[in-house]
Amino acid sequence: MNAPDRSAAANPAEHYDVVVVGAGNAAMCAALAAHEGGARVLVLERAPEAEAGGNSRFTAGAIRFAYDGVDDLRALMPDLTDAEVEMTDFGTYTEEQFYADLCRISDYRCDPELADMLVTRSRDTLMWMASHGVRFAPIWGRQAFKVDGRFTFWGGLTVESVGGGEGLVESLRAALGRNQIDLWHEAAARSLLTDDSGAVRGVRARCSARVIDVECSAVVLAAGGFQANAEWRTRYLGPGWDLAKVRGTRFNTGDGIAMALDIGAMPYGNWSGAHAVAWDYNAPEFGDLAVGDGFQKHSYPFSIVLNQDGQRFVDEGADFRNYTYARYGREILAQPGHSAWQVFDASTDHLLRDEYRIRQVTKVTADSIEELCARMEDVHTERALATISEFNAAVDRSVGFDPNVLDGRRTRGLSPDKTNWAMPIETPPFTAFRVTCGLTFTFGGLRVDETGCVIDTDLRPIKGLYAAGELVGGLFYGNYPGGSGLSAGAVFGRLAGSSAAAHAAG
Repeated sequence: MNAPDRSAAANPAEHYDVVVVGAGNAAMCAALAAHEGGARVLVLERAPEAEAGGNSRFTAGAIRFAYDGVDDLRALMPDLTDAEVEMTDFGTYTEEQFYADLCRISDYRCDPELADMLVTRSRDTLMWMASHGVRFAPIWGRQAFKVDGRFTFWGGLTVESVGGGEGLVESLRAALGRNQIDLWHEAAARSLLTDDSGAVRGVRARCSARVIDVECSAVVLAAGGFQANAEWRTRYLGPGWDLAKVRGTRFNTGDGIAMALDIGAMPYGNWSGAHAVAWDYNAPEFGDLAVGDGFQKHSYPFSIVLNQDGQRFVDEGADFRNYTYARYGREILAQPGHSAWQVFDASTDHLLRDEYRIRQVTKVTADSIEELCARMEDVHTERALATISEFNAAVDRSVGFDPNVLDGRRTRGLSPDKTNWAMPIETPPFTAFRVTCGLTFTFGGLRVDETGCVIDTDLRPIKGLYAAGELVGGLFYGNYPGGSGLSAGAVFGRLAGSSAAAHAAG
């Protein structure tokens, strides 16, 4: 059952307890939590119904959370069979490990209180989502390799929503419908309404061809970052970022952030930072729901990555993909032509993720390295040949290859060295995939307190204003542990919705 869509019949005199701006994972979690708190809730979605769901809809659905063992996983995923458990080493991912990863990956700049809230509430929040009909499953196909007949999970990322981002959005939207929460499509929030004290009392929105004021007691902003705004990208991320591809929705242009800043909210977090990945060179300007996350190219730890000068420029094996992929897009954008080629040989072809086998892929293949280098468009052929030869000679072949662990199989004497999973490029056929920078979301946003209330520039709460999702600053700096975005959206969405309902009940 879908949420009631009453945009065409919207009555400008109607009053709601809580208005949620946005309709992705964070927004819908906020709406459900506010409803549970007894509030009458309205969700405003800028996009038409066919494109609704924010960035969440474009994700693969991986969601990071803390768990102490298989019993926690079985509680979340009751369909997990004994045979599946028997063939899988799920390991543990404790709160201590999750917190340590957030701190390490952010160079210890993440807000410790926000990080602690994310970590300690992650498991309970996923159980809460499951109670609302969201289904989860282990990510066998992308986060575990089968070695000696047994799957081993790595990188702290074990679970995804069934159906990926599409499935997550559909499940949450169905929950809105079951709870009779109003959802208006093509309703673009434009500004916040405040009273004489500065407290938020509503939202001005453009609904189809008219502008209306929706009164309420509290607003939750969950409208995403500013990644789809080329002017803001260039202003805050720097020159060249206007040329990045946007992985997700075209509607995340920073509107929610701007509305809050206009009434004195405090900017917070890494405004020059963003989640950016290796993305197919010929992908469209914005995300394509028909392809979804398939334009990503995340098997680079088993490749070497060459720029147009035929040179390597990153340590492809610095860490598990989960801990490097969100910053390597920036590295690719900085290369000549804003592009690079991931080069594989046949020895690792079986490890490539499904996204490498889609029809919409930019690749070349050859039976010799010389032929491959000649076919890689815009790449200096002789330098590329020399780089591959030097790489092959530098591989320490005395160390065994194991994709499930940081295996220490490395090169020596190169700049940069590859520190894990260094496999020589020597077994035909050879394949190379051209990639550019795919921008997922921006890290800069608004400052919130322990209730999810937005803070002003004097560090005082703005009464009646809450925030969740990508537009909350302070969690991610320079990099990002994979799957943390959906968990942060759910945790802080639930928090903001509950707090907004309590404020409205006043």
